[in-house]
Amino acid sequence: MWAYESVFYQIYPLGFCGAPFENDGVLQHRILKVIDWIPHIKKLGADAIYFSPLWESDTHGYNARDYRQVDCRLGTNADFRQVCDCLHREGIRVVLDGVFHHAGRGFFAFQDVLKNRENSRYLNWFYINLQGDSAYHDGLWYEGWEGNYDLVKLNLQNEEVVQYLLESVRMWTEEFGIDGLRLDVAYCLDENFLRRLRSFCDGLKADFFLVGEMLHGDYNRLMNDAMLHSVTNYECYKGLYSSFNSMNLFEIVHSLLRQFGPENWTLYRGKHLLSFVDNHDVTRIASLLTNERHLPLIYALMFGMPGIPCVYYGSEWGAKAHKSQGDPALRACFDAPVENGLTEWVSKLAAAKKGSAALMYGSFRSVVLTNRQCIFERAVQGERVLVAINADDTPYTAHFDAGCGQAVDLIDGSLHDFGGGSVLQPYSAHFWRCER
Repeated sequence: MWAYESVFYQIYPLGFCGAPFENDGVLQHRILKVIDWIPHIKKLGADAIYFSPLWESDTHGYNARDYRQVDCRLGTNADFRQVCDCLHREGIRVVLDGVFHHAGRGFFAFQDVLKNRENSRYLNWFYINLQGDSAYHDGLWYEGWEGNYDLVKLNLQNEEVVQYLLESVRMWTEEFGIDGLRLDVAYCLDENFLRRLRSFCDGLKADFFLVGEMLHGDYNRLMNDAMLHSVTNYECYKGLYSSFNSMNLFEIVHSLLRQFGPENWTLYRGKHLLSFVDNHDVTRIASLLTNERHLPLIYALMFGMPGIPCVYYGSEWGAKAHKSQGDPALRACFDAPVENGLTEWVSKLAAAKKGSAALMYGSFRSVVLTNRQCIFERAVQGERVLVAINADDTPYTAHFDAGCGQAVDLIDGSLHDFGGGSVLQPYSAHFWRCER
């Protein structure tokens, strides 16, 4: 699967393009801005883009009006087809956000229900009680997502709804060549629908990638051969920043051992979860870490651990925004990409990840672990890589049996000699590939 060997770049289109929050109905060809960023994305080492919602919606994209039309605030379908063509020519895959649990109040089928009530042919597309009322005083009640009534829950047990969504996926795949979907609130989706979607997509395009948003619980419930290829690794997202802020690397290594370690009870060994240090829903990592010297290190740990790395636009150069400022602050518009020491570092990590079978597919084993340092091994037949992190402000000498005398650092190409112990300089990270 191509996704297991990729580095993802997440773009939230409405914010990235500076579109107004409310859908004003004014056509603007903003999505073409992505084309100008392709050189930066390639230089960063990303070879797949995950686009947050870009279908016609009421406001933020997660309340769709039309599943087959690009939001007018972003442009036309022809504009996005041009973007997809440019990305594919440059070897960059395209994954769209599939918001299939709920639609917006502006969704054509729901508008028909509001107008025609019991006479609407779409009445059973939703969970409607004509005897109740909504917060919008519609004269009927309907189920929304987690009490948010701008997000109208779809009836995924209704065959007409399923067919509408599947045919929408077919359109984006056949006309735009998309390579996959990220499923919003996958943990809420009907599991039979997910099985239908997987079977449909498998027949639609070879290696069509399905990744779902999951926050907690057993990821194997949805990540399996009949449903999703991958899910978001929120457990390790929390472990990553918390380990650095509390100077307790035991936390993240414990999660990694629980998920990917050598024991028989390991949950996800051999699977590929989507790894991230931030995204459109959470505080940007540069605002979350209490020590800015840890910023390069958290990216190194994220790229070095098992999983598919995903970088959120702007965070690769250290953009800041806190969740308390509201979602629009997290989904900012930048006039142009910034290139600095952090972007150069991330590009080196991406190159190292994609150039190493061990980092993409290898097993996970903890070798050295203290509160402020960790060394773990990623190994696959023919290759061993030791990922070493020193989060402290003083040097640390690690004594362990490396199983080899020398190693090449995949990040900077330097040669490392294991004789006499391995000295980790303050705030340093290494990907040592053991030489035979």
